[in-house]
Amino acid sequence: MRIKICGITQPDQGRAIATCGATALGFILVPSSPRYVKIEQINAITAAVPDKIDFIGVFADEQPEIIQQIIVKTPLTSVQLHGTESPEYCQRLRQLLPDREIIKALRIKDRESWEKSAIYFNSVDTLLLDAYHPQLLGGTGHTLDWQALASFSPPLPWFLAGGLNPDNISEALTRLHPQGIDVSSGVERSPGDKDLKKVALLLERLQKFRDQGKRQQARGKRQNLTILLPKKKVRN
Repeated sequence: MRIKICGITQPDQGRAIATCGATALGFILVPSSPRYVKIEQINAITAAVPDKIDFIGVFADEQPEIIQQIIVKTPLTSVQLHGTESPEYCQRLRQLLPDREIIKALRIKDRESWEKSAIYFNSVDTLLLDAYHPQLLGGTGHTLDWQALASFSPPLPWFLAGGLNPDNISEALTRLHPQGIDVSSGVERSPGDKDLKKVALLLERLQKFRDQGKRQQARGKRQNLTILLPKKKVRN
């Protein structure tokens, strides 16, 4: 599973989070966000990360050519679009950045919101589902209606976002089956200031959840094997 910790602003925190086991760091390139970072900050943070992980730049309704310029100046491996970008916009960006992952974030307000995700299936590589907020694009701490999303199964990978934290991550992954999770405010002291103890606890609980799943899967295989094995005949 991909584990993205988003809203990184400090080199020491980025390095520590990568070392803990996160598979991706997210950088907010939306000037109105309290987690906004400049190109120089991104380069300083990524230079401090020793492990090979994904670096995801988050944009909102930015001009494709501007995104392209930023990608050239940074080691960002993926572009996350968190605004009102259309499928046509995404296809244009893919033409400009053919070797970068394109992630489209959808702010889910109701069932109709995630049903509309189908229009992006052929224009992006990955989807991300986040909680809707009328003013804020993300990092709100609000969770999605996991029960309503139970049947969500797109033909491409997707991230679950929206209010995830160490206390609810196991329940979220019991109800849903994303290929990745995106966590921001759930492991912060304040916007952009990550609480490394919360990050470590999140990753610890994720590992326990995965280990529990493996044990259950192993028990299921043993039970199936027992059913399939022929019964021994009892000699008189």
